[in-house]
Amino acid sequence: MAEARKHQEHPLVNILINVLIPVLALSHLSKDPELQQALGKAVKPWHIGPVKALWVALAFPIGYGIWHFVKTRRANFFSALGLVSVLLTGCLTIFLWNKDGTVKPHADILFGLKEASIPLMLGIAVIGSHFTPAPLLRAFLYSDSIFDIPKIEGKVDELGAREGYRQVLWRATLMFAASFLLSTVMNFGLAMYFLGDLDHLAPNARQIYNERVAKVTGWGFVVIGVPILGFLFLTLRNLLKDLGKLTGLKDEELLLPR
Repeated sequence: MAEARKHQEHPLVNILINVLIPVLALSHLSKDPELQQALGKAVKPWHIGPVKALWVALAFPIGYGIWHFVKTRRANFFSALGLVSVLLTGCLTIFLWNKDGTVKPHADILFGLKEASIPLMLGIAVIGSHFTPAPLLRAFLYSDSIFDIPKIEGKVDELGAREGYRQVLWRATLMFAASFLLSTVMNFGLAMYFLGDLDHLAPNARQIYNERVAKVTGWGFVVIGVPILGFLFLTLRNLLKDLGKLTGLKDEELLLPR
């Protein structure tokens, strides 16, 4: 158990390095210097174009995944998720951008679907992983860095309440997955809000597209992040309540001391 905790990485750090930083890198590094000059815009040192930006963004999940594997001899789920997210974003950007500064039709819908695909995959993965030896609920919420799981499971066995315990974790899994499904809808809606009126034939459409993608990313932390955090808190409180009813333990007994 001590060895497992030693190697356990915080899920928020995983998401930051493997998903959020790469997406931000794609948003801010992808501007094409030649197009910037043609539009009379200032060229910054970090404007390296979409292809080079894609490689920079990929370096984060690849590097973290290699480091994690060397350290633990296990694949990192978040690095795999980050790779998928970066490849989707980068390849979509390269596909949508035309050399003359315009973008392809329906860029808003395609980008919205891309934005919705990541939380949708996470929600499906959370539900699917419930039936595996490594449920994602334990990586995010029901973790042995937050809960005193040996004490909880010892009490469950003492009471012969394994079936009830499984039902508690299943309900928490469904609530947790629902937060990602909520994010799926909100991600698509946010993308359509910022990109829905984009004129794909405008000579500076690529420039506008890139700026609005950055806005989607920035506003997503507030418009999407706050409700999701609220949903996660609700899931955590419900999990504590159900575990307390099942085991008779108080919150301070269920949680590890801080």
